[in-house]
Amino acid sequence: MNIYSHITANRVKTYLIMLFFFVLVSLLVFVVGRAMGYSGFSLFVFAFLISFVSSFISYYFSDRIVLTLHNAKPANREEYFDYYTVAENLALAAGIPKPRLYVINDSSPNAFATGRNPKNAVVVATTGLLALVDRRELEGVVAHELSHIKNYDILVMTVVSVMVGLIVYLTDFFMRSMWFRPRSRDDRGGSAIFMLLAVLAAVLAPLLATLMQLAVSRKREFLADASAAYLTRYPEGLAQALIKISGSPAVMRTASNATAHLFIENPFKADRDKKGSWLANLFSTHPTVDERVARLRAM
Repeated sequence: MNIYSHITANRVKTYLIMLFFFVLVSLLVFVVGRAMGYSGFSLFVFAFLISFVSSFISYYFSDRIVLTLHNAKPANREEYFDYYTVAENLALAAGIPKPRLYVINDSSPNAFATGRNPKNAVVVATTGLLALVDRRELEGVVAHELSHIKNYDILVMTVVSVMVGLIVYLTDFFMRSMWFRPRSRDDRGGSAIFMLLAVLAAVLAPLLATLMQLAVSRKREFLADASAAYLTRYPEGLAQALIKISGSPAVMRTASNATAHLFIENPFKADRDKKGSWLANLFSTHPTVDERVARLRAM
């Protein structure tokens, strides 16, 4: 499988997963609405507005929030010449504006991109990464992050977050309303069936939605890897960088579950070490490095 087919396959898989999200939300709204005696449309609008507002705020201000959380500082050309010039050259090759560059003073090697579109994008690297990799490997890492920007991955993950938010709000609203819902003789037959289905959905839907969100995150990582290989024409650079990053014993001081999905590799060493466990991989924001390297070297 060549680079182009990798990119196409990952895009198709991501869109199919997002389609599944919309179907899941629609079914959940219908079942919960019927069980509670509400109009499915009114319940959908209520949950959508709440989740959309929270996602809108995070979408427009996520870069400032994340930079503050990780105490990132602007990177200047003189001090970080390779980082700066690599980003300049690759942004030109990708046909997007050069993103703002930041550095986190942390010995753990890692990097991430954020920002709502290519004109408002940010790429962040740790000092540990810049000290560990050579220029060709740095090109692979920066190309990966620029690919996230060019592929509008932040937008995709925001849409997915809205879907997850919808499901969480709907199920939480339904479970809380059960405490205040008066018993009725109508809770028989078809109504009772919808009530049972709604309870099952309220328990299972959030878990399923989270798994799908993580699946989208992993697919976007594969897509960014393939896009980076296409951009640099040198997959081995990114492969070697991933091996070095995953093999580092340093633990990132500012890592958190809220931002772990942004990084090129899972910032939690304990999670990176869980190799071969399908259950651990199922609940991971990133594919295993072994799988990513194998795909890169097959291009």
